[in-house]
Amino acid sequence: MPARRPAATRRTVLRGAALTPVAGLGLAACGSTEEGAAPLTGPVELGPESEVAEDGAKLYRDHNVVVSRSGDGTLKAYNTVCTHAGCPINKLEGTKLICPCHGSEFDAATGKVLREPAVAPLKTLAVEVKNGTLVVRPQT
Repeated sequence: MPARRPAATRRTVLRGAALTPVAGLGLAACGSTEEGAAPLTGPVELGPESEVAEDGAKLYRDHNVVVSRSGDGTLKAYNTVCTHAGCPINKLEGTKLICPCHGSEFDAATGKVLREPAVAPLKTLAVEVKNGTLVVRPQT
C-alpha cells in the first residue's frame, strides 16, 4: 500500500495562494522592457564629441546608447538595452555597463558580456561625428 501524503492544511493552501501572484509578477517583470527601451530606428544626435574621453565611455540614458573612445580616438557605439531581459542599462562605471534588473555586465568598449546572466553581446550601432556632434544610427 503506497504511503499517504498528509492533507494540505488551510494555512498551507492560503500561503500558496498568496505567494502565487507575487511569483507571477517577478516572472512578468523579467521578460518585459521598460518604457524607453525601444531600439533606434534612425539617426540620433547625442551631443558634443568632446563628451567622450579617450579610453573612456559615456552613457546616453535617454537614447539607450553608450559611446566609447579608444586610445587612438576610434569611436564605437552600442545599444544599451540588456540582451538578457530587455532592461535599459542605467549605470556606467569606467567602461563597465551594469544592468539594474539582474546584474549583467558589459564592456562599453567592445559590447561583450563581462558577467551573466546575459550571454549575447550588445547590439552595435554606427557612430560618426558631424560638425562636432556625435550621431548614432542602427547599423545596416
